[in-house]
Amino acid sequence: MNRKLIHWSWLALLLLLALAGCYADREQDRLPVLTNLAHLNHLFEEITLQGEPVGIVHIYSEAPDYQWVADADEGIACVDDAARAAVVYLRHFEVFRVPESLRRARLLLRFILRMQATNGLFYNFIWADYSIHKDGPTTHNRLSWWTARAVWALGRGMEAFRHRDAAFAGQLQTSIERIFPHLDTLLQHYPQMQVVNGFEVPTWLLHGSAADATSELLLGLSAYLRVNDSQRARAYAAHLAHGIRMMQLGDADTFPYGALLSWQHIWHAWGNSQAWALLQLSDVLENSGLLEPALLEIHHFYPYVVEKGFPRELVFSQPVREDNTELRYYEQIAYNIRPMFMAAVAAYRRTQNAELARMAVDVARWFWGRNPAKARMYDPETGRGFDGIIGKKRINTNAGAESTIEALMVMLELDADAGLKQIFLQQLDKPN
Repeated sequence: MNRKLIHWSWLALLLLLALAGCYADREQDRLPVLTNLAHLNHLFEEITLQGEPVGIVHIYSEAPDYQWVADADEGIACVDDAARAAVVYLRHFEVFRVPESLRRARLLLRFILRMQATNGLFYNFIWADYSIHKDGPTTHNRLSWWTARAVWALGRGMEAFRHRDAAFAGQLQTSIERIFPHLDTLLQHYPQMQVVNGFEVPTWLLHGSAADATSELLLGLSAYLRVNDSQRARAYAAHLAHGIRMMQLGDADTFPYGALLSWQHIWHAWGNSQAWALLQLSDVLENSGLLEPALLEIHHFYPYVVEKGFPRELVFSQPVREDNTELRYYEQIAYNIRPMFMAAVAAYRRTQNAELARMAVDVARWFWGRNPAKARMYDPETGRGFDGIIGKKRINTNAGAESTIEALMVMLELDADAGLKQIFLQQLDKPN
């Protein structure tokens, strides 16, 4: 493309963003609302757990009738989905000021509190009779994904309720602090490194080098620190963030262009919140050194992912070269897209760089057909997020909790920013 044309295109985008900022309130009234909680509300249920009213989110919902579906081996609902749904309802309340969303978030947070074991960690699933499923690799109480997500929701709850219900916010804070001894044990390995498949990786993240799961824990610690500036928690966050930084490969000109590995020698899209977590922590810890690796990945690796058609996973080998890397494409799910989008939006808001706004929009268009199936993966009429792309022009039209929740996180951030949403809507008219 002609360099002058690129220059004027970016100037036009900058002007559009500036004008949108000036008239944001007026534009917000005119633009269509993308967030529809109808299907999430359908999956939500109020139950009594251990004598207390709580909220749950049913894990599966299958086409064509989209009724609740349980899993015979796991159960009907889990902390994984309740935590992310609580984050959605809290953000919905922030954006739209709907009291019902705050009420549902409180009930989901109560469910999470009830799922905390005596050792401070969390069980994940409950059975249809509302008993806690305590045995099994995806549910037993350990420092894994569901504990990380529980901390994320509890931290966001602390922020939301600290001035509305200080006692409840205090319960959420106490719950987070009960995992601190487990972080002490984990960080006994700091700063030891180990070589796995030819890659030197940290040993003090969740599951050793799971930067992805650790990043969602850090989202919670960031929220916790915005309410309670604890030196102990600051040290946890700083050490865990350092481990994530150690997982970066390449640079602006060298493949894979600043990708922050998810685990060992693999980058995968799902749960890839590393850049977003580093951006949040750079503010909370007032550490500009965390900004650079996040922006490197967003500016240089994300465009590569979009250009390649959103592969779900890259498996690296030594020596690290593109022709020595395995790209795996399917399934593609909403949970692959939300982390990249949220990081790009956060980076745009931090820097006001128009290129980052465009990157966020390019990623969000996956939900509107910019994907290998050329299919809508979110339906604003029903609020359903579809469960995945399983091949070229083949999608899974079920709409479970995870996909719906992850899609809604993206829609909420578009609704929260009139300028960004306007650019997104304009881009929908362009070919995918």
